[in-house]
Amino acid sequence: MFKHDKKLLNEVKVDAPNPNYAVMLQEQLGGPNGELKAALQYMSQSFRIKDPAIKDLFLDIAAEELSHMEMVATTVNLLNGHDLNANNATVGSIESHVLGGLGPMLTNASGHPWTADYVNETSDLAADILSNIAAEQRAKVVYEYLHRQINDKGVKNTIDFLLNREEAHNTLFREAFNRLQDTGSLKDWGVTKDSKLYFDLSSPGKYFDQLNQPHAPHFSDPNQQNPPQS
Repeated sequence: MFKHDKKLLNEVKVDAPNPNYAVMLQEQLGGPNGELKAALQYMSQSFRIKDPAIKDLFLDIAAEELSHMEMVATTVNLLNGHDLNANNATVGSIESHVLGGLGPMLTNASGHPWTADYVNETSDLAADILSNIAAEQRAKVVYEYLHRQINDKGVKNTIDFLLNREEAHNTLFREAFNRLQDTGSLKDWGVTKDSKLYFDLSSPGKYFDQLNQPHAPHFSDPNQQNPPQS
């Protein structure tokens, strides 16, 4: 069961309308790494989970992602302002002017509609948690890109909050993954010698192994063209 609290999870403000940036922020509303994708992915994954603690974690984070979606949509709405004017509309914002009436739409920054193809679900807890860790990391990256391209203090405060919550979710999913032992796809992991081999298919030498040695050359070291053979 879900209930809606009229108060946003965190206060949302903008300094001034900015329709072009509103289109950019749409990425986190209806894009493949956005809040709707995260909410529905974690929720759909939870239905098969037997561990009550992890199931509860998935549903709690899913519910919070829905609240993040509400925050993003509210920000987009404020940034869009009140005046319909497609004369200066970008590719991703035209539909908002001719169909959506400036309302937030379930599209990404290019105007492509949200799709359930974004959702990853396998019913294997290890695979799903790893997918969620990656999803949180990608969402964090998108928010970081968005943060760099706006000077609006109100918008930046909202993105700061959402960035930190993505980090919290990432940490929680990692902790959940560390609790898994000998279940699902982890059950027979690493039991043969083939699972422990590094195939050195590049030359010269195992450069990756060099990184684990004292005074190892860094990947970007321009003076180290030919790392020694291991």
